[in-house]
Amino acid sequence: MGRTADAVAEGVAIATAAVRLTVKNQILVGTIAQGGTFEIDHYMDEARVALRAMADESEQAAEHLTALRKRARGRHSDPHGTHDYRDRDVRNLRRRAKQSLGVATHLREMTEDPEALRALVEEARAAAWADVRSNLDRRLRVEGMRADQDPEYEQMREARMQALKLVDLQALSSEQRARRKREKAAEKAAEKDPSRGERDGKRTLWTRRA
Repeated sequence: MGRTADAVAEGVAIATAAVRLTVKNQILVGTIAQGGTFEIDHYMDEARVALRAMADESEQAAEHLTALRKRARGRHSDPHGTHDYRDRDVRNLRRRAKQSLGVATHLREMTEDPEALRALVEEARAAAWADVRSNLDRRLRVEGMRADQDPEYEQMREARMQALKLVDLQALSSEQRARRKREKAAEKAAEKDPSRGERDGKRTLWTRRA
């Protein structure tokens, strides 16, 4: 393979990896977070959309490089920055634009290839399942592990204590405040209507016994 062909192949590999990650996340959200079912045709459509978006980006990059090449032609002064191109950069800019167009062309061909789309979705599904399995394995190890067996226990203890202070204790405090408000409201109601207070007291006593 030539230099341009290698660059195109690398660009396609990077783009398809990004599409695979996008589809994997969509599978996780659609099937787990939203409780849906896995339908390969649906995710093939999602992969097609993502591939087209990546192809659009590659074409836009080619257009930008072409504009830079035209601006650089005939300029022989010293550049003022990394992207301040000169005539000596024209050849490199042309090659990079050609590579970007090659990537875009290949990605658009993939959108019309059902087998390529299916393979991409199957890879995304396998990656999604690997994530789920890894999370399950990790949770099972943590849930079934004693403190003296956990190598990260001391490191995570402080984080757990902070979570307890910020979440659990705040929830408990809010519950206690709400309970005190209810008790004060009941006392005020009893002062206004003694017979109601007596009934409420009997009801509370019966509830405690139950």
